Amino acid sequence: MFEIPVYNTEGEKIDTIKVEPEQFGGKVNVALLKQAIVAYHTNKRLGTAATKNRSMVEGSGRKLFRQKGTGYARRGAIRTGKVKGGGVTFAKIPHKPRKKLPKKMRRKALDSAILAKIIGSDLLIVDGLSTSEPKTKYIANVLKNLGITRSCLLTLAEYDENLYLSARNIPNVSVRIVKELNAFDVATRNKLLMTREAFSSLLSRPAGVAVSNG
Repeated sequence: MFEIPVYNTEGEKIDTIKVEPEQFGGKVNVALLKQAIVAYHTNKRLGTAATKNRSMVEGSGRKLFRQKGTGYARRGAIRTGKVKGGGVTFAKIPHKPRKKLPKKMRRKALDSAILAKIIGSDLLIVDGLSTSEPKTKYIANVLKNLGITRSCLLTLAEYDENLYLSARNIPNVSVRIVKELNAFDVATRNKLLMTREAFSSLLSRPAGVAVSNG
């Protein structure tokens, strides 16, 4: 059983939450976590790479000289890929690369990423995080009080515009709600900071619930 400390916004430990490893799959599935991260990386690619084939370049389609008797290579029209300025022989075309993961695999990969954060003491729970107006200094002070100096994923139970606007300008800090969590975001941030409400919402997820596919 793990005991996760709960802090207030001043960085003081006020409580602990007990969690069984089985609630997050029992163990970290490294192979599945890697597969999920590769899939999320792939799905972020734009797929806009393209080159021109011979039908896309300017020039006549007339054969430059006769097939035999000139001593030159048999290269055909000026738009062929054998001459400078011609089209690319096997041209790249824009396409959207996609790697799909089933819902259960995405869920298990997310559980492994969160469990890895718990084991490494990189999951922090904060209580009382709220602000009546957007104020970046407020979130920056909370992170400082909690000793978070590197990349961080702030997770909320529901969308809060004031907290989102307060945190978005801080370098290396991302904001997500529980429904948007995915293995890639969790695994690629140094710290996972969750509000108490967000962590309770995470624990109360129904079995087999879908998670974000990135």
